Amino acid sequence: MRKIEGEQVLMRIFIGESDTAHGKPLYLVLTELFKEKGLAGATVLRGITGYGARSHIHSTHLLRLSQDLPVVVEVVDSQLHLDAVLPQIESLMGDGLITMEKVRVLRYGPVSEI
Repeated sequence: MRKIEGEQVLMRIFIGESDTAHGKPLYLVLTELFKEKGLAGATVLRGITGYGARSHIHSTHLLRLSQDLPVVVEVVDSQLHLDAVLPQIESLMGDGLITMEKVRVLRYGPVSEI
């Protein structure tokens, strides 16, 4: 396992739950891509409500039969590693938003290594 610490970058990718790539959910395709590229780790969060560039509200509502809830994929690694995978991310996405911000990694690794 590669060690990361100190100043790194958090990339957030805002997409919809129903977004797909290669016949699979986009959040899963992105997570598999990050693992394949050796990025430090990723988390997928499912939102309860939100809207994006088209101003269409997506939410859990009792009267709706289908849901396209907001999903946020977060991945932390170096700027260099994230910049290297960014073109692949953009080629997989339709609608969505990508942000990056500096973060300070205080701890990373399994309990046995800390």
